[in-house]
Amino acid sequence: MRSFKDNVLRGLLWLAALLTIAILVTIVGYIFYKGIGLISFDFIFGDYSPTGGGGIWPMIVTTIYTIVISLVIATPIGILAAVYLQEYAKQGRLVRMIRFATESLTGIPSIIYGLFGAVFFVTTLKLGMSIIAASLTLTIIILPVIIRTTEESLKTVPRSYREGSLALGNTKLQTLYKVILPSAMPGILAGIILSIGRIVGESAAIFLTAGTVAALPESIFSSARTLTVHSYLVTQEAGDIELAAAIGIVLIVIILILNLLATLLSKILNKADY
Repeated sequence: MRSFKDNVLRGLLWLAALLTIAILVTIVGYIFYKGIGLISFDFIFGDYSPTGGGGIWPMIVTTIYTIVISLVIATPIGILAAVYLQEYAKQGRLVRMIRFATESLTGIPSIIYGLFGAVFFVTTLKLGMSIIAASLTLTIIILPVIIRTTEESLKTVPRSYREGSLALGNTKLQTLYKVILPSAMPGILAGIILSIGRIVGESAAIFLTAGTVAALPESIFSSARTLTVHSYLVTQEAGDIELAAAIGIVLIVIILILNLLATLLSKILNKADY
């Protein structure tokens, strides 16, 4: 009887895994089927043309800008906040309230963040519709992800590592950056990878804070549109599914490249640690 239950459970697990893979392959396959015919050098590196036949290079640059700026701001803040909550803060009501707040922020719809960014960063701080306003809004969106994943990664570091380091005469700060953070780095990078996916996939928040200017940005204070916003607009305005699918292919490739770089960095850090 126990063997039968184990086989049924194993079969359900395999079914769930195969179903997930099938859905992923179907979605990605459809996007490639619809958009691969438009992929070319001119399409990727050419300037946008409203009359058709233009490229998406300005949108690629804007997307990379938002990713880099958002991560540069959010990563140190998120990691330091997680380190404080896990390693320094006295576990009590205040810490529980902070954790509850970060978890609540994760579930807020992106349109709410976009409205906040439009009111606070664009209007109140007078940054205007710009890349920096969108990046600051995205920073707030990804902060909870980085904080929670970093906290969970710090929890996985064995207590013996801390005790051994302190026993050898290292201070708590030295233990933190020489032992704890390197050991937790794979989990921290996983959180950063998730954040990259969230940044690339955002459209509503960027639409309300960065604008829709389809030109190469002169600076981070310029209004511009990302690949996701561009995909939405060409679908809404022209109903061009093929063009939207081609943009989706470029997005997938960008995410894969960034994920591979993060994985490579994780392996390098692990080797350096050992």
